[in-house]
Amino acid sequence: MPDTAPAPVILGNETGSFPHSVLAERHPAIIRQVRESLPYGPDRQRALDALLTSCAEGVIEPLPSDAHDRDRWAAWGLGTYAGQSWFDVPWLWSESYFYRALLEAVGYFGSGPEQGIDPFRPLKLAELDAPATDEELAALDDLQSRPADERAQALLHGSLWGNRADLGFRLSAGGDTAAAAPGLVADDSETLWSLLPPSGTGTLCLIADNAGRELVPDLLLVAHLLAEGRAGRAVLHVKPHPYYVSDATPADVLDALRRLTGAPGAAGAYGRRLWAATTDGRLTVRVHPFSCGPLPYAEMPGDLRTELAAATVTIVKGDLNYRRLVGDRRLPPTTSFADLTDYFPGPVAALRTLKSEVICGLDADTEAALVAAEGQGWRTGGTHALIQVNAAPGGRRDAGA
Repeated sequence: MPDTAPAPVILGNETGSFPHSVLAERHPAIIRQVRESLPYGPDRQRALDALLTSCAEGVIEPLPSDAHDRDRWAAWGLGTYAGQSWFDVPWLWSESYFYRALLEAVGYFGSGPEQGIDPFRPLKLAELDAPATDEELAALDDLQSRPADERAQALLHGSLWGNRADLGFRLSAGGDTAAAAPGLVADDSETLWSLLPPSGTGTLCLIADNAGRELVPDLLLVAHLLAEGRAGRAVLHVKPHPYYVSDATPADVLDALRRLTGAPGAAGAYGRRLWAATTDGRLTVRVHPFSCGPLPYAEMPGDLRTELAAATVTIVKGDLNYRRLVGDRRLPPTTSFADLTDYFPGPVAALRTLKSEVICGLDADTEAALVAAEGQGWRTGGTHALIQVNAAPGGRRDAGA
């Protein structure tokens, strides 16, 4: 009989592994970066020092008794994992709780002057205002002369590659959009386009990932889909509060819209169309507490499931959302993407640059070629990406149950 046991959940306790390096090296570096980004007072500095010590040498601490989301995190597993090493609990959970603990340390949810201050905002704005962003937006001017299908594919690739969005705009002389995205290990873009015909009636849900130079191309893609009638309405899901350093919040959406509307040429025109779409209801921004949760989408609450069931297609952006979509497990790369996402309440597409070990949906030849060329580094280096689609998950049949 075939082995039907689920793949092992990824932990961070293997020295030398990518998850271990995130917990042991990246998280302490993020704490130091936050300390330098904003002038926190002595109490906040001490809280950040305590978190730094906890991450390196200690155990997971519970939230304060008056934390507004204490019950929510208890339901998400804090009662089970408190007191354990950060390295010995599921990596997805450990990573997520680190950011909640960081917000506690800087007083984001408190009653003091730091309340509501995004500790990552200086970094986000610096990226959004960087000269490279101007160059990427200027490339939109040349894109306007291309046929609609080439523009659509270029903007899709721009959204896919995020901070390497310029790759999506640099079309070859012959109009070969595939050349704009080297390193694509899976490409279901034709299926995705088939789910978004130019009928003007569909609803696109886009679960965003990062702010700044990734959110901008996400918005450009949405603007194009609305303008071409491939979506009559778009719903942009972002985080309700700061999360993984660059994750997008409603404030970041406003910053991106202002950046676009203030740009010259085609970029400004896109921005004005998005602004108009927001004011007339064709583009809405949504937040849900589950977006900042440590659980896979298979465990999404009923209200979110109902909302996503109503979408013509849900596009799930980025590496973290991919891990939550397919499960943060040591999956064989040839595991079926359709099988892993069969629970989803409607058609779902993943657009993701590979920056962590989780991967599925590859054919055996592609996996073998990647391993032969790069060992296992192809999984985490950000030089490869994928577009995967499940056009008819089984979950859609019982979404109303």
